[in-house]
Amino acid sequence: MRPTAVAATDVVEILTKREMSKLMYVCALLLLSVLGTACNGPDRKEKVIDHPKLIKTIGSPSYGNVQCSLQDKAGNLWFGTTENGLYKYDGKSFTQYLAADGLNSNSVYTLFEDKDGKFWIGTEVGLCLYDGKTFAEIKIPLPKTLPSNKNDLYRNKHWVFSIIQAKSGKLWFATIDGVYSYDGKSFSPFTVNEGAGGFASSNNNVEHILEDKAGNIWFGGRGNEGVYRYDGKSVINIKPQELSYPKDTDSIRIGQNWAWPQLQDENGNIWFSNWGGAYRYDGKSFTSLTASDGLTIVAITRIIEDKNGTLWFGGAGGLCRYDGKSFTCFKDGLINPWIWAVLEDKTGKLWVGTRATGLYLFDEKKFINYSDYKGREGQK
Repeated sequence: MRPTAVAATDVVEILTKREMSKLMYVCALLLLSVLGTACNGPDRKEKVIDHPKLIKTIGSPSYGNVQCSLQDKAGNLWFGTTENGLYKYDGKSFTQYLAADGLNSNSVYTLFEDKDGKFWIGTEVGLCLYDGKTFAEIKIPLPKTLPSNKNDLYRNKHWVFSIIQAKSGKLWFATIDGVYSYDGKSFSPFTVNEGAGGFASSNNNVEHILEDKAGNIWFGGRGNEGVYRYDGKSVINIKPQELSYPKDTDSIRIGQNWAWPQLQDENGNIWFSNWGGAYRYDGKSFTSLTASDGLTIVAITRIIEDKNGTLWFGGAGGLCRYDGKSFTCFKDGLINPWIWAVLEDKTGKLWVGTRATGLYLFDEKKFINYSDYKGREGQK
């Protein structure tokens, strides 16, 4: 038999059907793939990297500061708070230390590790030394002639605001009861300005202390006119220009010219801050930096210089980076954008402590939250 003849049009029709069938199969697979992506894509949450958090256990969610920070010689990070004691972060977990653990107060204002590795803690009620296991309270003997604090709100407080160690090895303490130096054996009171009171005490006018590269010691605090410099022989008062600070939202601007000495940068300039902005001192004159220069935050509490020579300013309104020419400011992601502590760790990471006991890691783009609240109110 002869094979059945197939017309050319029939061949085209058969091939077309086969190709169409294959095409429909491929399309079906593609459609399923697209639908699967559409179903999973938009609703799929970005993977959150789990990390330890500083857990706030005392007080309300909105109160208290991460007030100070430090990295010790062993590499541990320490964060002092004004309500929840002291936290140590070893890179894996946080450990909280409270008055119940031997700390003399749950409100910590300054941290310092001296050249001998002694760990000093300044709190609302005085000084503590921590040896890695136990806390020992250190009493600063007050002069018998020291009058009682006339400020009723803080009359029974013994705050320690700032601690430094000079090149000589002597330790300096700024307290609510005045300034004291410690030579390893005894404490000695040091008068910066006779009769000048501060914001919290009629006996104190110093909250921040800094030693510059030349060995001069600078003192500053709220309630002063300007800043004080001690060259080892005498104390002189230097007054920078007054900066204005907006009071609340009523457009009233309050003059500020007190100055907190913060750091001496790699170029030798000394930086100071107050509620209205910042000052740069080149050894001869002060230059002010405010909102008109791009420093959009106020109430500057911390200025640090990182390993690259970049300056960072923390205060009410967030964090600002200064490259020597212009400011770039950040606050998105901060629950409460009033910064009280800024620390660059040994790896170059930037840690920021805020009001509401907030702790954040800043990656130069966003703030990563490292704090949580699980206090009594949070457990209701």
